[in-house]
Amino acid sequence: MPSTLRFLTLVPLCVALHAAAQALPLPAEAPAPLPPGPRVERIQHEDALARIDEVRVGGQTRSIDVSPKNGAPAYQIAPRSSGAMPSDSQGQRTGSAGKSSWRVLSF
Repeated sequence: MPSTLRFLTLVPLCVALHAAAQALPLPAEAPAPLPPGPRVERIQHEDALARIDEVRVGGQTRSIDVSPKNGAPAYQIAPRSSGAMPSDSQGQRTGSAGKSSWRVLSF
């Protein structure tokens, strides 16, 4: 009789475990890894007169920040795109470096 009692107590337990296992969602497959994006490089040049911070994305220069050490205001150089003409819209040559700009206000 004790074995029949054990069997009767195990049956509901097995049924409950089976039902709980059916209710659990299947684990989702891991998403495929994304391909690596373009490499971002932050290059810093420094000498006695200035510090130059350059950002390159995929090998192309995106921004150049120049901070003179003599107290002059810092400025940025916006590199011209690879398809741009070497002169700007007023017919003045800008050279290969791009356009310079200064921050007037900073918040």
